[in-house]
Amino acid sequence: MLYHAVNIKAELLRRHVGFGAEVEEQAKAFNQLRMVLILALVLVYAVMASQYESLRDPFIIMFSVPTAAIGVVLALKLTGTSFNMQAYIGIIMLAGIVVSNGILLVDYTNVLRRRDGLPLREAVELAGRTRLRPILMTSIATALGLVPMSLGIGEGSELQVPLARVVIGGLTTSLLITLVLVPTVYTLFEEGFSTFRRGAKPAEGGAH
Repeated sequence: MLYHAVNIKAELLRRHVGFGAEVEEQAKAFNQLRMVLILALVLVYAVMASQYESLRDPFIIMFSVPTAAIGVVLALKLTGTSFNMQAYIGIIMLAGIVVSNGILLVDYTNVLRRRDGLPLREAVELAGRTRLRPILMTSIATALGLVPMSLGIGEGSELQVPLARVVIGGLTTSLLITLVLVPTVYTLFEEGFSTFRRGAKPAEGGAH
């Protein structure tokens, strides 16, 4: 009996040590993926800043990234999917995907203001109406393309299920919120800078 009890205790200890090592490895992997996510966000911002030759417009577009987190949480919660490395990789993918909608809106708004000379509010509204269809088409097509993977259809696809569900959830909420949030933030920034510039001119004139 004593020998049997010792064997059981040794087996439990071995399993506990093995489980602890797995948790430690997972934590290490998550830390590495966190750095990859931060690097991805920095690179996305840097590329947009170089293309726009501005720091403000890319900053406005980056507001679409946090909105994807809502969909990620909802997708994992509603489907009962655990958050693992594949889901984390899906979040990293979202960092580069969700900004495309904001890019379409901000870029076309700038074109309407500079090329056609439209007022701010009119340019924002027209850009939203004009770019709505391309944004819906690209987002819905991407989400539908991931549906088979999210259902685990096909041999070995079970490993990719969390990734697909995270991307679909994040893309859906980002699509819905970005259409309202990005134009709103763009308008607030532009009106704020315009007010600041108007306030600065009289101050400069008074100084002279």
